[in-house]
Amino acid sequence: MLLTITTTLSQATDLGFLLHKHPGRVQAFEQSFGTAHVFYPDADEARCTAALLLDVDPVKLVRTRGRGTPDFSLGQYVNDRPYAASSLLASAMANVFRTAMRGRCDLRPGLAETPIPLEVVLPALPCRGGPGQAERFFAPLGWDVSAVPVPLDPEFGEWGDSRYVTLTLTGTLRLADALNQLYVLLPVLDDAKHYWMAPDEVDKLIRAGEGWLATHPDRGTITRRYLANRRGLVRTALGRLADAEDATEEALDPAQVEEEPPTAEDGEDQPPSKEQPVSLAERRLQSVVQALRDENARRVIDLGCGSGKLLSHLAKDDFFSEISGTDVSHRALSHAWRRLRWDQPRRANDRVKDVFQGALTYADERFRDYEAAVLMEVIEHIDPPRLGAVERVVFGHAKPRVVVVTTPNSEHNVRYEGLAPGAMRHPDHRFEWTRAEFREWAGRVAAVHGYRVRHVPVGDDDPEVGAPTQMGVFTR
Repeated sequence: MLLTITTTLSQATDLGFLLHKHPGRVQAFEQSFGTAHVFYPDADEARCTAALLLDVDPVKLVRTRGRGTPDFSLGQYVNDRPYAASSLLASAMANVFRTAMRGRCDLRPGLAETPIPLEVVLPALPCRGGPGQAERFFAPLGWDVSAVPVPLDPEFGEWGDSRYVTLTLTGTLRLADALNQLYVLLPVLDDAKHYWMAPDEVDKLIRAGEGWLATHPDRGTITRRYLANRRGLVRTALGRLADAEDATEEALDPAQVEEEPPTAEDGEDQPPSKEQPVSLAERRLQSVVQALRDENARRVIDLGCGSGKLLSHLAKDDFFSEISGTDVSHRALSHAWRRLRWDQPRRANDRVKDVFQGALTYADERFRDYEAAVLMEVIEHIDPPRLGAVERVVFGHAKPRVVVVTTPNSEHNVRYEGLAPGAMRHPDHRFEWTRAEFREWAGRVAAVHGYRVRHVPVGDDDPEVGAPTQMGVFTR
């Protein structure tokens, strides 16, 4: 299996820094199913190509594998898997380019966050659905796509084409984004995986799909194929994507969530309700807005506004007179501006005072002079040693009359099918609190800074583990 990644950016050999693989060396990485080699066919200042060659050992692949093991389905000795890009190559990418996929590059941090010109080539890629399917999956992500069918035999044209394509992707993207898209979409195009679908596959999908999957027009098909149509896992993944992107599961996968018929053991032998459920993300937004209304807070700043979901809701509501948002991520702010510019009528955007870049760990005069501040699903993204700085900035320096804080209730995680025991709902979460832990933190912060706090469950309040989201409304 072969994958090449080429860039023509200025100082093209910086690709080696981004991949954490030196252009002057050939490196080998042992895998459970063969050996992955990384080398550079071209490496100069104008053009640099990195190649990942996966040498699959078919005998090693099946030796010591029994019928009940994940790799048994690949068959014995002779099949196309050792030669065509598949989930084997995706697994090797995750092993060899792990740091690059996380977007980390200590020596070139600015470059790791910068879109660069890229050309990705896969000479033999299984593509269920033909070349058009590759176009559907990759084009919405900003790629120019060339998917050329591979003939069954060039000498016998009448035999027609195989189910493989030679795929060439050209575009300007962050390298980390490109790698994560390939990691998800290679097995999706193949519509097969070489290992058993465990519940932690949902976490892998959410992590690799961050920033692009939830907005992809074919996200439902991608999710189902990636999770091998495991109905429970698919529903969990779509629910978590909806939660992250302020959408319902049905909006993420219209008319396709129920592709597999329900079974008696699913407990779904009753006719489905025609009433569409409200997503947790929407209920959280509604709860925050209602809390602000209850406290008569009309001038609001969203601290950690992300892609602008709450700002968009507040801008539509005539009750609020002045709205601002801040986030540490320039990328998130660009999404927020686009959301506000495209989704809102002009009179709504007139209420938006400012959307700016800022860090909650440092006092900023722009945080002051608002009646209310909102930290919606923010504090769990902050390293615990830095949480004290955020408390001082928000409650001690900015000192709004009202502070609304929401955060996940970790006790409720056991209700999420596909979430491994002890795992958190999002790969960027630094912690997730129980209800008692959140109440202890909120009570201490309120006492130190002169606030009262009331607690509001958000979502269905499970009698055993509580609601999925907990909200604290602080009033000074």
